[in-house]
Amino acid sequence: MISSILILIAAFLSLIILMIIHEFGHFIIAKKFGVRVEEFGIGYPPRIFGKKFGETIYSINWLPLGAFVRIYGEEGGVDDYRSFTHLKIWQRVLIVIGGVAAFWIAAMIIFSIVFGIGADLPIGDQDVAGVTNPQVKIISVSSDSPASMAGLRAGDTILQVQSHKYESADVGPEVVKVDKIQTFQDFIKSHTGEEIVMTVERDGQDLSVNLSPRANPPAGQGAVGIGLERMATLIQKYPWYLAPVQGVKFTWTTTIESLKGLYLVFANLLTGKGAPEGASFAGPLGITIFLANAASYGIGFFLYFIGLISVFIAIFNLFPIPALDGGKLIFLAIEKIKGKPVSARIEQNITVVFFLILIALSIFITIKFDIPRVVDYLKSAFTQ
Repeated sequence: MISSILILIAAFLSLIILMIIHEFGHFIIAKKFGVRVEEFGIGYPPRIFGKKFGETIYSINWLPLGAFVRIYGEEGGVDDYRSFTHLKIWQRVLIVIGGVAAFWIAAMIIFSIVFGIGADLPIGDQDVAGVTNPQVKIISVSSDSPASMAGLRAGDTILQVQSHKYESADVGPEVVKVDKIQTFQDFIKSHTGEEIVMTVERDGQDLSVNLSPRANPPAGQGAVGIGLERMATLIQKYPWYLAPVQGVKFTWTTTIESLKGLYLVFANLLTGKGAPEGASFAGPLGITIFLANAASYGIGFFLYFIGLISVFIAIFNLFPIPALDGGKLIFLAIEKIKGKPVSARIEQNITVVFFLILIALSIFITIKFDIPRVVDYLKSAFTQ
């Protein structure tokens, strides 16, 4: 239970760190152009404490939902040489894009680490071209279950299962190599109530344990009491000097594929085909749960998933929606075309309206989709 909660906290902190990196992108370019940055905050107000260094307040705030940077004159209506509005349009564009670029830079670094250590990724039971080493791994063990009492652990790889019963005088015990989850489940179903032998690999060593699958297990645990995932090494380990190259290439590929995926989603929605099968909404809490579950598959997949999220958030921030970086770019484009900025009052009002819409949507997604995910995760944590 404690480890599951710690993983959940680590997953949440990972998202916060991504948000800090994003705001740092805005911060560092604004500083580069001589704009006064009034505050760099972690979390959202009310403030816990802050310390002023130079002309900038660095603060820690009560609402741990991200980070922010207050740039002098960003909201318009300020005519000062140290303000955001005093800069040329291309400079302001770079400040806005700096936050988005920070997500992509973070993704490149994260994927470089992934290619430096390699990563096993979940593939399901389907056959995948080029995969020659699928493994069925234990990702969770329920407390007081046959698996728990036999000493099985999360991270063990199931190699084979064997019955004790002889099929006949001439045929020995049934031995089944496990390379799919369904194979394991079929064997367990046909040997419920019997003692079986499970051979697993742990830390490079093969271990054999005896256990008896239960006929009437508690709800959600299964006969053996383990959660399974079929994994394969889809990201090979590269030498340290090649890993960054692969990381950059993979970030580019992921960005292109994400854009194609978004295009198909919107195309399907506009033509009435609906969202893709299996698609679901997720807010910050839901993404945190996804990250926590990803950690069950190993550090490689955990980092891989963070890298994907970094790319997705970068793209999302470029949507032409006021209150996002893409919306700010739209206002700057209008200023460039018209030769004068949009009224500060009008821009602020439009931004506030869309910000409230995004907040309302976030609350809806949190209540309808994310809270049930959190409840399920905590239930699973307390039963382990």
